[in-house]
Order: sequence, then structure tokens, then C-alpha cells
Amino acid sequence: MIVSFELNGKDVHVETSSDRRAVDLLREDLGLAGTKESCGNGDCGACSILVDDKARLSCLTLAAQLQGRKVVTIEGVCGEDGRLHPVQKAFIESGALQCGYCTPGMVIAVIDLLNSNPSPSRNEIREAISGNLCRCGAYQKILDAVEEVVKDSKKEAS
Repeated sequence: MIVSFELNGKDVHVETSSDRRAVDLLREDLGLAGTKESCGNGDCGACSILVDDKARLSCLTLAAQLQGRKVVTIEGVCGEDGRLHPVQKAFIESGALQCGYCTPGMVIAVIDLLNSNPSPSRNEIREAISGNLCRCGAYQKILDAVEEVVKDSKKEAS
């Protein structure tokens, strides 16, 4: 079957089997290795992508479910000029990444949160990333990074 969707701002038409997982399509067929697979069963969040601006687990999403959708992977969250997304920048500046394996999924989860709630509390941030596991235990720094993004966006708005 041919699956057509928008991927990181570009139209994509790819032939794939109807039961192929989105994570495999993205990583193996389209070369977007930023989307990580860790558990493969929806427990860790490392494979998170944005589908129509909502975080989805690509290991539990079939490629066919991307038909006609707008998909953004970690490679697509930076600006067209290559500048880092404010969440990515804050993760770096706050030391919120260590091994980096969870980082793409964490960044996607945070972007999803901020799209719907631009001023979350620390508890709301904690809940939003609760489906993402960090093997290194950088949770406090991740929370700090998100709070920095929120603080900076409030400064820019005023």
C-alpha cells in the first residue's frame, strides 16, 4: 500500500505493508533515526512523534494510520533555519540530557504539553512526561528545563 502524509513539513508517499509499525517506517525506510525504539510496547515513550500536533507512540502506531496526517519527528521540531526548538535549547542549557536516549521522546512530550498548556505547573509537567522513562534519572533537570521554557515564553509575551 502507498501511505501519503506530511513529514516534517514535506509531503511523503511511501510504499509499505499495512501492518508495518510507524517507528520502523521512520527509522528504516525514511532514515529518521532520531525516533528511538527502546521497549517496543508503549511503555517508555522513546519513540514518541507528533501526529497532528499530538504526541503518539510510533511503536504502537501502524504506518497506515499516518495516512493524510501531519507527522513531526524530533528531526522536524527545529526551525526551518536549523535553530533549535526552545525545548531542545532548554534541555541542553539545563543539563536535562545525559545519555540522550530518552531525549527525543521527552522533547516531543513537552512540546505536546506546551501546545495545549503554555503555562503548566511543575506537577502538570511531571504528569505530561510520566509516560517517558529516563534511564539516567534526569527527571529533575528535565522539569527544570521545561520550567525555563515556560518562564522564557512568559518574558517574550510581556
